[in-house]
Amino acid sequence: QVQLVESGGGSVQAGGSLTLSCAASGYTYTSKCMGWFRQAPGQEREGVAAISTGRGSTDYADSVKDRFTISQGNAKNTVYLQMNSLKLEDTAMYYCAAGLSSCDRYHWSREYRYNYWGQGTQVTVSS
Repeated sequence: QVQLVESGGGSVQAGGSLTLSCAASGYTYTSKCMGWFRQAPGQEREGVAAISTGRGSTDYADSVKDRFTISQGNAKNTVYLQMNSLKLEDTAMYYCAAGLSSCDRYHWSREYRYNYWGQGTQVTVSS
């Protein structure tokens, strides 16, 4: 059974940083698309970043480019999201997602590309 467990969320002031982690179990990690999504209250879930594990290619939403970095960990089956220069509008529940193939650069942010989802970790940015 595939499980994705996120950690690292919390409260931070605007301009601060947080690093989210996603640990996958029961999942063949190599050459797959793993992504981070977020959902703010009253809004639809949106893709934030994705990485094709193995080759390490990445994609980002315009709203987080140059501030967030997605990476694969040295430990197997782990993906990170380093978030810098956090803004109030980054406040959301953040979800890790995993697909069964490498990322599609044109559809990486579409939820249907992912087969497994974590429970989410809350990120709150305050002024």
